[in-house]
Order: sequence, then C-alpha cells, then structure tokens
Amino acid sequence: MKTADLYIRVSTDEQADKGYSQRSQEDVLRRYCEYGNIKVRNVIYEDHSAKSFVRPEWIKLLADLKKHKGKTDLLLFTKWDRFSRNASDAYYMISVLKKLGIEPVAIEQPLDTSVPENKMMLAVYLTAPEIENDRRGLNTFYGIRQAKKEGRWMGIAPIGYKNKTHENGKKYIAIDEPNASHMKWAFEQVGEGFYSAEQVLKLGRTKGLVCSKNNFMVAMRNPCYMGKIRLAEFKNEPARFVDGLHEPLITEALFYRVQDVIDGRKREIGQPIYVPEMLPLRGFLQCPKCSRILTGSASKGRNNYFYYYHCSSACGIRYRAENVNDLFVSELHKYKLKRPMGTIYSRVVHDQFHNMARVVLDKRRQLVAAITDQHNRLSKARAHALLDDFDPDDYKILKKDCEDKIVRLEADLREISTQPEIKVNLKELVEKAVFTFENIDSIYVKADIAKKREIIGSMFPEKICFDGTKHRTGKINEAMALSHLINSKLQGKKNGAKSKFFDLPHEG
Repeated sequence: MKTADLYIRVSTDEQADKGYSQRSQEDVLRRYCEYGNIKVRNVIYEDHSAKSFVRPEWIKLLADLKKHKGKTDLLLFTKWDRFSRNASDAYYMISVLKKLGIEPVAIEQPLDTSVPENKMMLAVYLTAPEIENDRRGLNTFYGIRQAKKEGRWMGIAPIGYKNKTHENGKKYIAIDEPNASHMKWAFEQVGEGFYSAEQVLKLGRTKGLVCSKNNFMVAMRNPCYMGKIRLAEFKNEPARFVDGLHEPLITEALFYRVQDVIDGRKREIGQPIYVPEMLPLRGFLQCPKCSRILTGSASKGRNNYFYYYHCSSACGIRYRAENVNDLFVSELHKYKLKRPMGTIYSRVVHDQFHNMARVVLDKRRQLVAAITDQHNRLSKARAHALLDDFDPDDYKILKKDCEDKIVRLEADLREISTQPEIKVNLKELVEKAVFTFENIDSIYVKADIAKKREIIGSMFPEKICFDGTKHRTGKINEAMALSHLINSKLQGKKNGAKSKFFDLPHEG
C-alpha cells in the first residue's frame, strides 16, 4: 500500500470567486485515496499565495519529507494550480520531490510523467495558472493607475483621512477629525523650520496625535495632504501629480516648504522642544572659538548638580549655565519697549500693516517674473536640444529641474492670489504686542521651558554667540528690532517725527 500526504491550498479571492474550500478539497482527495487503496499520512492546510514556494506550511512539509525520507510515496493535490502558479519554480520543486522518492500528483489533471510527450501537457498545466495570475495582476495595475489618473486615492487612507463609501458603491477618502487638525498643525510647525519633524511629532503626541515616527515621515512626503495624487512613471509617461477628488488639508505652498525643510534647503535641523529646565539656550548658542553649536549638560557636584553650556572636549569652551541664563535675561532688557514709546510703536505698526498690500503685490510680481525666467530657460534648452547642441540626458535633467521649480513657484503664486482678506482687530493685536514688548523679560522668566525656547527662536532666527561676558546676536526678529530702534533712536523725539523712522538702518 502506498502512502500519501495531502496538500490542500486556498487563497481568499479564489475561495470566494471559484468556490474552492479546504473541506471540499480534502473530501475529494480522501475519496481518491479510498478508491486507490492509498494510506494518508499527513494532511497539510495552506492559506498562502502560490506565486512562490515561500509558504509557511510548505516549508514545514518539505523539512518533514526530508527528515522522514522514504515514508511518503505520493504528494496529492487536486489541480496543478494548487501546487504552484510559477512554472519555473514548479519544475524545480518537482525535481526536489522526485529526488526524495515522492511523486507529485494532481488527481483532477493526472499525468504519467514517465511518458515524454506528457511533459508538454505538464507545461500547459503549470503555465496556465501563471498566465492567469499575470493577467489578473496587469488588469489590477491598469485599473489602479486609471483610478489615480481620475484623482481617486487608492488603498488605506493616510492619517487625517478615513476610507468611506458612497451610496453607489464608489469608495473615497474624507477628512477625519481630530487627526486632520493634528496633521495640519504638524505641517505648519515643520514648515516654519524651527523644530525638527521628530520634535513636532513628540509635541503632536501630547496633543493626541497617534502616529509612529516612520509613518509620520512618510506622511510629511505625501502629496495627498495638498490634494494631489502621485502618479508613478510608466513606459513613456513621466511621473507627475494629478488633482485628487478629496479635500486637501494644506496648501501646495506649505507642502513644498515642508519638503524644503526636510531636505535641508530651507533651514538646518530644528531645535528640540524640550530640554532640561536649566538649559533653555541649548542649541541656540554658538561657540566663540570654533563656531560650533554649544550643547549643555549637568555635572554632579558634592551635593548638587551644576549645569553647563559647553563645546566639544577638543575645543574646551565651557560656561556655567546659571551665569549665561542671567546674562541673556539682561540682553532682553535691550529689546524691552519703554512705556512712553508705546504710542510711537503702535503708529509705526499701523503704517506697516497698511503697507502689506504693496508688499504682497511686489511678491506676486517677483513670482511671475521667476516663473517667466524658468519658462524662458526651458525654451532655450529645448531649442538647443533640437539643434543637437544639448546632450539628451542633460536636457532631461534641466527640464525636470525647471518643471519642479515652476510647480513650486506657481503654488506660491496661487497661495498669494487666493488668500482671503483677513479681518483682524488691529488695535487689539497692537495692544497685545505692546504689552508683550514692555514685559518681555518678565514674561520670559515666568515661562516654562518650551515657551522660553519658543521666545528665543522667534526673537533670534540666527545663532547667538556668547563670549563669556555678553551675548552677541546676529539677525533679530523685525518686531524686536523695531522695539530696540524706537528705544535707542526715537526716545526724546517728538511723536511727529515718525515719518523719519523708515530712514533708520535696522536689521530684519
């Protein structure tokens, strides 16, 4: 009496579409063994794709057959597509089984492999499932690509969206609160370039954002959030973005700013949000000796910990944190708006606010000119390429560079052109600003560590150089520069002299 192992394999789509099931296969195989007087040794149930033999149960079966060589004569399955859907892999596995003295048999497609002509039928049986798989995969690929061209998001919705289905059965993605608001906030924070993406994620988690670091970084690169679908390059079609049918969370301009920040084109890596309470200036100070960024750490004394800002051990620069922090508060006094100057400050801010329309118009003109320059550059390159004065590969690189810049510039232009007129209570805003600048030192001293670092970063966009006795600042915030100038230049002058303010040299 021969001994056989029964191999039963299903896959979810086939089980649903064609009616295959483990029970029906087992029933057919057991009846075949009864009629053929074959003893069943093992029954193996597999729920895995047949595109390869990297299948959990098959690997166990093969190991068992090698371990108990000679105890199994036949490996039975219903059809050859239950065995494999890859012809080359199937031929190899058949040879492995035969070396173990095992004959693979498809009971519904029987073949006598000792007859040479039957190898042709075996090739048909093995190739047909592979062709079916390839055709199904190709149809799926073209279907997904066409759906993307039409602006539909395919697959699981990114964080901030959720998958939904229309009444007619069509699927779509819709905004999912509160994650949508969290992601919009995250893009805005990363786009400012002050905090790194990792730090923004940490702070976002405290607000309720549930997302892994890897998924967050993928999301920051996902054009879905600006209402676009990424269409990959295929044959003669170049890679491009298409307009999505879903609602965008952010503007195109913000999305591209975030890409610049992540790629390092806008700013260097942002500052950590949270640091030890005694080291609010960590990451903002520049070494006066080697120009590196000073870090900070605690050193344990006999009874207490002492905090220091320091450079590398090779440089040797080291300052007591307490002294540096106190001197920084003294530095803030320079930018503290003196109370009699509040009226002048308010008038200047009002004038600047009403001049914003002119600034926006100038910005629009600059963007239009930049877009025109890129189009002219592309036209010249195209003309040279037609005359064979340009290497084709170089032309492709230049063309892509121009097109990428045009897309970003047009996104900035759209953002400016579509900005709604914002109605603000200017008087209230100016009053808050005046109060802040009149009390900037006390506000800083009373603030928690995160707020302190936010104040430092907003006031000083560039690093602060500390030489051991005083802080030397580079570029400062325009509002703080204005406060400093009013204190130093306008104090003692009449209020009517405000028109001369714009002739004063100031940074920003």
